[in-house]
Amino acid sequence: MTRKIAIYGKGGIGKSTTQQNTAAAMAYFHNQKVFIHGCDPKADSTRMILGGMNQKTLMDTLRDIGAENVTTEKVVNVGFKDIRCVESGGPEPGVGCAGRGVITAIDLMEANGAYTEDLDFVFFDVLGDVVCGGFAMPIRDGKAQEVYIVASGEMMAIYAANNICKGLLKYAKQSGVRLGGIICNSRKVDREREFLEEFSAAIGTQMIHFMPRDNIVQKAEFNKKTVVEFDPACNQAHEYSELGRKIIENENFVIPKPLSMDALEEMVAKYGIAD
Repeated sequence: MTRKIAIYGKGGIGKSTTQQNTAAAMAYFHNQKVFIHGCDPKADSTRMILGGMNQKTLMDTLRDIGAENVTTEKVVNVGFKDIRCVESGGPEPGVGCAGRGVITAIDLMEANGAYTEDLDFVFFDVLGDVVCGGFAMPIRDGKAQEVYIVASGEMMAIYAANNICKGLLKYAKQSGVRLGGIICNSRKVDREREFLEEFSAAIGTQMIHFMPRDNIVQKAEFNKKTVVEFDPACNQAHEYSELGRKIIENENFVIPKPLSMDALEEMVAKYGIAD
């Protein structure tokens, strides 16, 4: 059975980087068949898998030839370790609603049978916070059954993670979506692991993995590759492999219990005090 996962997190937290590197590790080290559906109008959710941002988005194709002529072959590209990729794209800057583009793109992919039964995982890489119905669609309409939130020990990343949990709580009963855990993409702030573990426990979930910060991630990005493709023997590649393994084996799925703003501020203040 294909598992469908939505990856959320504050803009700039490294969500797409984490998602692509983890998908590459799952394919390379664990022989998983993976599909990535980029749900960000910037269309950068598959760049490292495909070796650049030359792919035409689904919304661009739809505008050029019409929905009735859009086929899987015309919009899906295959990259590293046969990972299949599509980018939703969006409207021209300053025009229209990018969230509606996400809805249209996922519906078209489903109608065309793109998420085939031979797949082990489909990842929906979703823009930033749950800020509108379009970007909430993967969890609102049951397109994804699992959610992982990428965060760090920074205030705004935790605030965004808590806000995303509010969206999950809202849609969990109607769609069946569940939170699989928090991924800490480390920024090397003080007591970061401890902070993320306490926050995760407070909302009723787990910090599924602590991803250390390593400059090889940026080096690989500059070369339009994931770390796994760039240097599969390096320590960071094996960190992504470990995260991939934990996702594959994960059975801890919950409806989160987001914190009140007062409780969140109290926790942040606790970790803002220097030792």
